[in-house]
Amino acid sequence: MDSIKSEDKDLAQAHSISSPPRDVEEGHEAATRKELDRIYRKLDYRIIPALWCLYFMTSFGSNSYGLTLTMNSDQGHSIIQTLKLVGKNTSTASALYYVGYIIFDVPMNLIMTKVRPQSWLSRIVITVGLVYLCYCKLSNSGGLIAARFISGVVGAGTWPGMSYYISLWYPIERQTKRIGFYFTAAQLSASVSGLVNAGFQKMDGERGYYGWQWMYIIYGSVTIAVGISLLWWLPDRPFKEEKTASNRFVAFYNRIATPRHPLTEEEQAIHRQDLGQRYVFVAWGWKDLAMILSDLRVWPLVIMYFGVVGTGFGLAVFGSTIIKANNPSLSSINVSLLYAPIWLFDLGGILTITPFADRFKQYRYLIFCGATAIIMVGMFVTTFAHGPWNKYAGLLIAGYGLGPTVPICMSLAAEIFGARYGDVGIAVSAALVSGLGNLGSVTATYALYSGWPADVPRLYKYSNMMLVVMLGVSCVAAVVLEFIRDRVRQTR
Repeated sequence: MDSIKSEDKDLAQAHSISSPPRDVEEGHEAATRKELDRIYRKLDYRIIPALWCLYFMTSFGSNSYGLTLTMNSDQGHSIIQTLKLVGKNTSTASALYYVGYIIFDVPMNLIMTKVRPQSWLSRIVITVGLVYLCYCKLSNSGGLIAARFISGVVGAGTWPGMSYYISLWYPIERQTKRIGFYFTAAQLSASVSGLVNAGFQKMDGERGYYGWQWMYIIYGSVTIAVGISLLWWLPDRPFKEEKTASNRFVAFYNRIATPRHPLTEEEQAIHRQDLGQRYVFVAWGWKDLAMILSDLRVWPLVIMYFGVVGTGFGLAVFGSTIIKANNPSLSSINVSLLYAPIWLFDLGGILTITPFADRFKQYRYLIFCGATAIIMVGMFVTTFAHGPWNKYAGLLIAGYGLGPTVPICMSLAAEIFGARYGDVGIAVSAALVSGLGNLGSVTATYALYSGWPADVPRLYKYSNMMLVVMLGVSCVAAVVLEFIRDRVRQTR
């Protein structure tokens, strides 16, 4: 009997050794979470500023293009006047810019899955800068139309490419906030471009160049320099497959353009364990691509993106126009100063809402709908409130709601398609959502505000309400996505 008790005691002791108390396990988990938070903060310091600069520089050109159409128009030196453009020329050039984006978004992102993503993102920035540098030599409408199309082609894959890159380094529950951080670059570049272009107008005539030519010369040169720096600034894939270089040129390039890994070997092991089985090099073929394209879940995501990016781009391009229409007494300088806070509120929405989208990822669709509802409230206030300052407050409200919507769309795409299709699923879904969803930008800028002259005396009332309708459709699409996402997976 005593021997049995002794054995039970030994078993109990052994069990206590093999199974630590719950408070010990919780303490270990808390320590692990703390260590992971530290590792991801370390990655943030290296990756997020680089992506922010990348997106700022690539967005600045498209934002500034609209301003060059009227730069130094009082002196007869705007790009419209110097190239003798008519309305058909500018509309065709603008449309072809988006055509280039939409056609080449998917192929460009597919290439990124096969090459070093850091090098591919750097290539995008360098070629964007090179093409815009060539703008300074434009001499006729045909050159402008060709240049705008080429700009769309070389810039294709920027936004989905960054989303894919983030998915390589961060797990799903940490992506939305990071995407939101660098997403602010596009809005801030829209604000900065207006102020910077005012300075370039003062350079008009210097050394025989117009103000808009100086803008493209300096912008293109700086963008090329930033693109080259990304070769050493952005880290490559977190876990690389060692491959023998195919030729001497590739071997030389790999030797000089291989950035240092931001983590120590110990941190890399913890990082790899946290990502789990997520990071797998997927060999894909045309059959896999066809499966993604035929997956019903991609289309609600496209519709979600269509509504919110259309509204965001509409306010980015015509926000100052709306402010001026609601308060005609404002000077152009005051309009520019009032335009910037819209995007500061946008940043506030990113900082305060996207962390919840990461923490409660199962409710991302509801958070998306809530943010979209805030935009709709803002548009109603802007349209129907009494007094110019009340209307302006509506733009601030809309800006706050806009912040988290696009990052949530992209993180949802990565979560849904990455789990089933791997890297190629993330790359293709991001490109489809971004490319086709950008038709919302075309709708907002060319079918509504600028393309609806009769709406000007109504202070863009109908254009604003059409954006509200698009936002409502985006909310419905988010609910549909949540309803079908598991059912589609079960039936395949």
